Amino acid sequence: MRPFTLKHIDHLVLRVRDLPRSVAFYRDLLGCTVSRAREDLGMVHLATGTAMIDLVTLEGPLGRPGGAAPGAEGRNLHHFCLRIEPFDEQAITAYLLAAGVAVEPAEKRYGAEGEGLSLYCYDPDGNQVELKGPSAP
Repeated sequence: MRPFTLKHIDHLVLRVRDLPRSVAFYRDLLGCTVSRAREDLGMVHLATGTAMIDLVTLEGPLGRPGGAAPGAEGRNLHHFCLRIEPFDEQAITAYLLAAGVAVEPAEKRYGAEGEGLSLYCYDPDGNQVELKGPSAP
């Protein structure tokens, strides 16, 4: 039995060639609002109602491992995040490991609802999936 319930998509992380141009597109054209910028990661968090779109530069620590710029030979999506409850790291890790899924230890991360614990796992194609619990008060 699953030790959590899926709530909704928390955020998507897109690798972009030109961060200011992409921020302008999502902010000015689509109406997103900038909720946080992380220069150390080359990242801008954009609020989209109840979820977020995070933009990362190709040269930054999150975008660089994806290889070439988005296109036929490069991947654009860094990972996606699913909001879950409850967040019991030990139970979730045991559940995923029993299914043969690679899991990384939980860390405090920022998402659409604020900062809280999340962990990364990988789908059968190697796509990174973040499972995020509730935000810390």
